[in-house]
Amino acid sequence: MSEQELDPQTTEDAPRQEQAATEDVVETEQAEAAPEDEVTEHSSPQDEPAEDKASEEAEPEVDPAEELRARLRRQPGDWYVVHTYAGYEKRVKTNLEARILTQDMEDSIYEIQVPMEDVVEIKNTTRKIVSRVRIPGYVLVRMDLDDASWGVVRHTSGVTGFVGNDAHHPQPLSLDETYDMLAPSVIQEAAKAAEKEGRAAPASDVEETAAAAAPIHVDFEVGESVTVNDGPFETLPATISEIKPEAQQLVVLVSIFERETPVTLSFNQVTKIL
Repeated sequence: MSEQELDPQTTEDAPRQEQAATEDVVETEQAEAAPEDEVTEHSSPQDEPAEDKASEEAEPEVDPAEELRARLRRQPGDWYVVHTYAGYEKRVKTNLEARILTQDMEDSIYEIQVPMEDVVEIKNTTRKIVSRVRIPGYVLVRMDLDDASWGVVRHTSGVTGFVGNDAHHPQPLSLDETYDMLAPSVIQEAAKAAEKEGRAAPASDVEETAAAAAPIHVDFEVGESVTVNDGPFETLPATISEIKPEAQQLVVLVSIFERETPVTLSFNQVTKIL
């Protein structure tokens, strides 16, 4: 039989065999790829916890006291203390900020601070927190001192002069002095922000935190005369000998049988004698 005389059945089966071979190759490739796909699918959940862990890792809390120290070191200019009329501290800050803009002194006078503090005030047995100027009669100014900047600050309404032996050539505060004046306000603000956001206050040095805690101001004075309005000594006059703000108590001296006897009373058990 010649090469041209092929079996018709064989000729018809050739395309089918080629198609079958192609399908076998595709199936083999899919089978080999399948484990990789499965590994990929199973590896995704393993990656998610790592991503979640990374996202859940909060940034380390910054100590506001240390942050303040670092900021003071890198800021330009020096800090000077400016004396003002009593009660004019905030007004001086506003006036000076306006003069800096109108006289184009932004490159010489950088910052004005009026240190504030929160105080627990107790008056008529009512306890409330009020904000007040921490250093009455003084304002802190960060600036590059020269004749022009000195004149802008000195001639601001409400300013009586720079603090120092030589008012025309005042000495700047040291880093520690500036820090001591500004730190309590910064720590208090950080604590208030943390409380507002429902998180723990940033950790600071124990002494700094204690210093930043709101002091308590009471409407009583040692030696002041009061009248007891409750309890066994009601209506008796008394003299305040000790004040315990945290406990909201007074130690008063009551005259009993012509002898002064110390008695501890709460704030609302006495009335001031007007």
